[in-house]
Amino acid sequence: MADSATVEQQSSGQAAFQIAASLLDALDRPILVSDRSGRVLFTNLHAQDALAAQGLNNKPDLNLFRDLLNADRKGIVGQLEAGEQEVYLPIETIEGKNRARIRWLPEPDWLAVYIEPSPIEASPDEAQMRQTVQELMQEREITYRNLLAAYLRLQEANRQKTVFLASAAHELKTPLAVMKGYYDLLLSGSLGKISERQRDTLQESKESCDRLIRLVSMFLNYSALESGKLVLQLHENDVRDCIHDLSCRWQDAFKRADVRLELQIHPDLKPFKFDYQKVQQCIANFLDNALKHTPEGGCVTLVAQPHFWERRSSDAPSSEDRRRARGHSANSVSISVTDTGTGIAAEFHQEIFEEFVRVDSSSSGMGLGLAITKRLIQAHRGKVWVNSEIGRGSTFSFLLPMNVE
Repeated sequence: MADSATVEQQSSGQAAFQIAASLLDALDRPILVSDRSGRVLFTNLHAQDALAAQGLNNKPDLNLFRDLLNADRKGIVGQLEAGEQEVYLPIETIEGKNRARIRWLPEPDWLAVYIEPSPIEASPDEAQMRQTVQELMQEREITYRNLLAAYLRLQEANRQKTVFLASAAHELKTPLAVMKGYYDLLLSGSLGKISERQRDTLQESKESCDRLIRLVSMFLNYSALESGKLVLQLHENDVRDCIHDLSCRWQDAFKRADVRLELQIHPDLKPFKFDYQKVQQCIANFLDNALKHTPEGGCVTLVAQPHFWERRSSDAPSSEDRRRARGHSANSVSISVTDTGTGIAAEFHQEIFEEFVRVDSSSSGMGLGLAITKRLIQAHRGKVWVNSEIGRGSTFSFLLPMNVE
């Protein structure tokens, strides 16, 4: 009975060893197993090939330390017994420089050796480059955080500026409206007769008051645009009435500047939905800008006419189809103001529609009128632009679509 048990144990042990050997053979690197003295007990297929390449496969007394590692056995075993999990040794094989990774298996008291390619060591230049890149990345991170903090501070300062402008404009709006009402009463003669000299003085004061009212309205619109609180009051309006009403208020200012104001309003303009006051303000900004830059004896022409606005899209028809469709009815209104002033250089045609930009530093104003006009027209889903040449005057135009919802 004892003999049969022993045979079974031996056969099971051999089966387990064969399974382990098959698993080690499946690995893609040489693996050797030796006892503490260095006697090689097992090699997988890759290790056998490596030994054969060096002529060591048939050596009867093959020793791991003497023949393969060329290292002191006591030193390696001592490091493992001292607590090192693995010991690394450089070795030369037919494939070139490799590294032996030695691990101690305590229970059978064996040494497992795994041969792998040596890690590529970075040259001093590469190490310095990596250090430099790491430092640059750290500096970039610090710079990014500083820029983000500065941006947030600027955003807060901009918000406070917008709140201040809105508060100041609201405080000024009521007293200016009262002043304008008194000027109108005095000029109408309702409070008594006035002389021509008094009338001229009152008229000049009223124009200054009107300018302040427009400036306050500009600040309020700018604050609403900046805070995203602008709401368009879209109602069915007649753009002809809008322009006539506005031109009547500007006639006196043009007469005093000795500049002729001409209106060219197409009779076929039909009512459509737009914000009456906002569109009036846009036209007023154009008229104010033209009046500032037109010399005495000059002319400013306000033109309003129907227009077919061809919006391009990804599925737009071909040029031939567009030529055939030129009979389309108007879908927008074109409004333009042309002056006979000094003109604007081409490089400033886009810049003048930005906030606080003034091409002529000697002119009055905050540089907000055209910027607000652009944003108000864009809120109507329209577009605004300028055509101008030095010495040939300027034409400021915008399109208002008739189907804004």
